[in-house]
Amino acid sequence: MTMFDSVITGLDTTGDLHFYKADTFPTIHPVHWLTSHFAVGGWSPLQRLSGMLTAHMTQIAPRNGFTWHPHRGLEIFTYVIDGELYHEDTTGGRGVIRAGEVQRMFSGYFIQHQELNQTHKFARVIQIWFVAEPASMGLPPHYEQIGLGDMCSRPVGDAIVRDIIGPNGATNAHVNARLTSATLPPGGQAAIEQPQQGEELFLYFVDGHGRFQTATHQEAIGLYDVVLATPAADTAVIQAGDAPLNYLSFYLKPFM
Repeated sequence: MTMFDSVITGLDTTGDLHFYKADTFPTIHPVHWLTSHFAVGGWSPLQRLSGMLTAHMTQIAPRNGFTWHPHRGLEIFTYVIDGELYHEDTTGGRGVIRAGEVQRMFSGYFIQHQELNQTHKFARVIQIWFVAEPASMGLPPHYEQIGLGDMCSRPVGDAIVRDIIGPNGATNAHVNARLTSATLPPGGQAAIEQPQQGEELFLYFVDGHGRFQTATHQEAIGLYDVVLATPAADTAVIQAGDAPLNYLSFYLKPFM
């Protein structure tokens, strides 16, 4: 088994479309200033998906965070939902990442960094770890921060979709995947963008609530619910409730 193999335990993933409530996955509160929901990685039944080691929500209390610590062999993406996060690393990369913005950090063989909430409000972020592709491991560690103004957007139904990783992505990523962020206005709706041949979809609802519907089934959407889909999945429509709804769509090598 390699770090690019998928590991799923305790879930029935037969079929082409699955909707899982957030409590299918663990929420942990290891210290007073930190709460995390692990959709992928850690103690989640989705332990690893095609080289993606983790996709999890982390909420950091004011004036707290992760002080200097090392990484190796990873490409890490941080997507801010609420508040802001200060980043600093040993390449000289540093900056404040704000809501809707993305940071990419490539560790190479070794990097150290710190991630701090220096404000008086809670910060809520999605952090995503990929195993560095073997062909990229020789690259030196580096850092990239993408503001909302630097991301191209496109409409899908009523949603505004931004490509973060992939051929049209805003980041200069070295991973074999695609990632988009979609935001629906209150009451708006959009069909899920189906995975292409050779891909499967992991979709993570990271802000807001609404309704998920196919021709034969519907579910209320809550915070941190998850959808898995193959290219053969039925058309599914997402509708926002009375507040904006934000979801991340990860298009990965087949994992189910």
